[in-house]
Amino acid sequence: MSEEDERSTKQAIVRGFMLRCPSCGVGKTLHSYLKVKDKCSHCGIDLTHARTDDGPAYFTLMAVVAIIFPMFAIIYANYDPSPLVVALSLMGAATGLALWLLPRVKGVFIGLQWAARLYGF
Repeated sequence: MSEEDERSTKQAIVRGFMLRCPSCGVGKTLHSYLKVKDKCSHCGIDLTHARTDDGPAYFTLMAVVAIIFPMFAIIYANYDPSPLVVALSLMGAATGLALWLLPRVKGVFIGLQWAARLYGF
C-alpha cells in the first residue's frame, strides 16, 4: 500500500474490532491478550507505533456501565429479586463483558490510529 492511498476508517475500525491488522485484515494485531505485536505476520506493517495508553480502558468502562446499569432498573422493575443475587450476577456479567470488550476496543484504537496516519503509521 503506497502512502498516497486513502485509508478507510470504517474498514480499519471493523478490522480492529475483529483483532485483525488494520492494513490487510488477515494478520493479528494483539498477542497475549493486550500486547501489540511488533509487526503484522501477513503484510509486515510496523505496529510498534500504536499508542493506545488508557483510552481503551475508559471507553470499555463507559460501554460496560451503559449496558449493565440499566439492567438493574429492568430487573427491579419486572421482578422482586434478592439484592445479593442481583449484585453478584451483574458483577460477573460486567467483568465478563469488560474482559471480552477491552481487547476489541484496543484494536479499534489501533485501527483508527492507522487510518488517520497518527504516531508514524
